[in-house]
Amino acid sequence: MKTFTLTRPDDCHLHVRSGALLKTVLRHTARQFGRAIIMPNLKPPVTTVAQALVYRDEILQAIPETVSFEPLMTLYLTAATTLEEIERAAQSEHIYAFKLYPAGATTNSDAGVADVTRIYSLLAALEKHDLPLLLHGEVTDIECDIFDREQRFIDRYLIDIVKQFPNLRMVLEHVTTKEAVQFVEGADSTVAATITPQHLLFNRNAMLSGGIKPHYYCLPVLKREIHRLTLVNAAISGNKKFFLGTDSAPHLTHLKENACGCAGCYSAFGAMELYTQLFDQENALDKLEGFASFYGADFYRLPRNVGKITLQKQTWTVPAQYDEITPLKAGEELMWKLI
Repeated sequence: MKTFTLTRPDDCHLHVRSGALLKTVLRHTARQFGRAIIMPNLKPPVTTVAQALVYRDEILQAIPETVSFEPLMTLYLTAATTLEEIERAAQSEHIYAFKLYPAGATTNSDAGVADVTRIYSLLAALEKHDLPLLLHGEVTDIECDIFDREQRFIDRYLIDIVKQFPNLRMVLEHVTTKEAVQFVEGADSTVAATITPQHLLFNRNAMLSGGIKPHYYCLPVLKREIHRLTLVNAAISGNKKFFLGTDSAPHLTHLKENACGCAGCYSAFGAMELYTQLFDQENALDKLEGFASFYGADFYRLPRNVGKITLQKQTWTVPAQYDEITPLKAGEELMWKLI
């Protein structure tokens, strides 16, 4: 196959930052995706409908004039979130979910929730108003091995959340382990998961073998090969519970390459090329459209996009930089190119 055409996809987990960084990265996403679920972990975090609408306007102003792209806004769930704010979010046509970050779990998560069991009244309100809960599913206990944080979150919190709130739609974001995949597969249809390109393409050797490579450092961290293979099988399975979410997270290069580098991989420059390469390697291109274009839209109860994108099997080299951002696989070759 020399070309591959599919319905314009959606990115169901995206960081676009703000200010100058937003203008650099948004054009990359908008040329591929029709919509994206926008993460709220700015400084300060986007915790109210009013803040989200201001942020949405900033994003709209940064979209290239020739491109059609819709940002789908989320609010940052904190212990201080009020029931009234959840109701306002439910009434807004522009708010699509709330994002839960355990405090200290990842970039700009200081305002996150320290104990999930203490916000059950908020989860009940989300269930009542049919607002999805998006989960960064890791504990942050200092004594917990960083490679076990996802599994520990499932055992400590997620099993009970699913039991207590059976009608609450939930997305376990950027799943990284076979245990997480098995949990989602075994849960009701209200539970889904996103999978990133880096967790599909790489195991932890990419980050640690031959020296520390900070541009492969993300949270949750890359895991063992057995986990990567489980993610690949889930992505290409045709199971509607698993769909595309890049978790593309841009940081300036000097903030990644220092003594305490930021977590996040920048993949938006070539997200569909990365996914297509993986699906092609697995002889599963026929499964990519569902994963990228249908299942996420269906979960969020959105109409599927009507436009198309086409990729061509063509070798090209990823640039070393995009305006002071070092992308995933910088300087390496990709086998597919968006045309």
